[in-house]
Amino acid sequence: MNRISKYATTLQKSAILLLMLAVPVCTLGQKKGESKPSAPAKSAPAHSSGGASGGGSHGSTPTHSSTPSHSAATGHGATTGGTHTSATGHAAATGGTHTSATGHAATTGGTHTSATGHTATTSRTPATAHAATSTRTGSSASVSHTPPGKTVSLKGGGTASVRPNGSIRSINRNGMTIQHNVNGGRTVVSERNGARIVTTGRGGYVQRAYVVRGGRTFVSRTYVVGGVAHVGVYRSYYWGGRPYYGYYPGYWYHPGFYAWGYRPWGVGVYWGVGAWGWGGAPWWGYYGGWWNPYPVYASPAFWLTDYLIASSLQSAYAARADAHADEMAADAQASGGGGGDAAPAASNGVQLTPEVKEAIAEEVKAQLAAQQAQASAQGGGSAGAAPAPASGQVPPALDPAMRTFVVDTNVTGVGNGQECGLTGGDVLTRLTDTPDADQTVNVSVGASKKGDCPTGQTVAVKVDDLQEMYNHFQEQLSAGMSELAKKQGTGGMPAAPDTGTTPSDVPPPQADASAAKALQDQQQAADQTETQVKQETAAAPGGTQ
Repeated sequence: MNRISKYATTLQKSAILLLMLAVPVCTLGQKKGESKPSAPAKSAPAHSSGGASGGGSHGSTPTHSSTPSHSAATGHGATTGGTHTSATGHAAATGGTHTSATGHAATTGGTHTSATGHTATTSRTPATAHAATSTRTGSSASVSHTPPGKTVSLKGGGTASVRPNGSIRSINRNGMTIQHNVNGGRTVVSERNGARIVTTGRGGYVQRAYVVRGGRTFVSRTYVVGGVAHVGVYRSYYWGGRPYYGYYPGYWYHPGFYAWGYRPWGVGVYWGVGAWGWGGAPWWGYYGGWWNPYPVYASPAFWLTDYLIASSLQSAYAARADAHADEMAADAQASGGGGGDAAPAASNGVQLTPEVKEAIAEEVKAQLAAQQAQASAQGGGSAGAAPAPASGQVPPALDPAMRTFVVDTNVTGVGNGQECGLTGGDVLTRLTDTPDADQTVNVSVGASKKGDCPTGQTVAVKVDDLQEMYNHFQEQLSAGMSELAKKQGTGGMPAAPDTGTTPSDVPPPQADASAAKALQDQQQAADQTETQVKQETAAAPGGTQ
């Protein structure tokens, strides 16, 4: 019995010993096989900003930072590996380190540093996604691209999109598209007999195929506004299965003039409202308080920046006059004619900040540098030597190097499932590079006026709208350079080295004599279509939400 007891005791001790040895082995096996939990994504990046003076150099210092594991509320891309830091922009990086001081860029591998937002490395590839979060301090917001309302099927074919208040958002019928912006104004588009006809409240244009140069296709547009016609040339792009059209100058200045345009003068130039000729103008009385011109111009680029902003606000005022004729008459009566220094009813204390103006000025400089390169190629006879193909090249509206856009006319955006309006002079920063199924991309509103999409909000806008903003920017930049050529050497402005011009390799054709009638006929057809559709949608019990 004692022998059995001793044997049992020995077995018990051995089992305990084996158990003590097994526990560390199991623990070690678990540690080797398990994966470490990932760090939670940060959805509220820190922002800080510093002021800037109006006359010279302007800068901003808000920062956006993300951990290597970063998720966006909208489902758009984030950073994978490495560190991403951006001072005023949004970017996507894969591997390595990315730093941007005032712009936006995308890199794949290695290190990328941008001082102005327009410097590219040879290894840079266009980003296909950017984190789309609100730029408001300490907040992030998801972006819904679907506005509320219903879709109604029309008799005889076609559909109508109706807002919750019963107003018509858009109509698609018999090859005609009618779009009503939330801030007023109507755009009508149709394709007939090989021509694209676009009408707006103040006129419109007729676009036709023009010429092919070096593998690139160009179209002509005959604009008719207020009974006056002018024609321009636009280069065709084909991207993502859709066509886009970019403004192409009818002539080029000599390269030295472009260089003069983006370099400092060395002395400050005071111009003032009197020299601009804005005093007493109705649009200045309405928008003057919302926007402050530079008190002193350190270079032509800043002068051109104010020229562009003023042109956009004049267009906005004219568009508002068309869309709200009765309201404008009341404003004019209340302000004794609507001119002079009347309080700007649209400002509501919201101003175009120096930081946002700096972004516009940087874009002006970048475009002048690009035009200088093109003008040099024209002069050297190599403009068409190695043309980029029309198919496969990113249109300017989606170019990763271009982020800042100035709204030229009424546009409707969608943020958080709600529509909001944008008007001429508002400033946007594009956040995403790849259009969604609705052909929209995300933008951040950098500056807006009363009743428009709030500053700091992320909204979705049509790529076509961004492309037209780019076109208007280029057209106004050309007009501004023409004014500079006239005024250089006068009023205290330094003289330019050379203001001579060279005809473009694609000179514009004669204006389309039938454009005015085509636009008028389309407006009448759109009126008739809307009358019929309003009756149908009013009687319709429901529709697709």
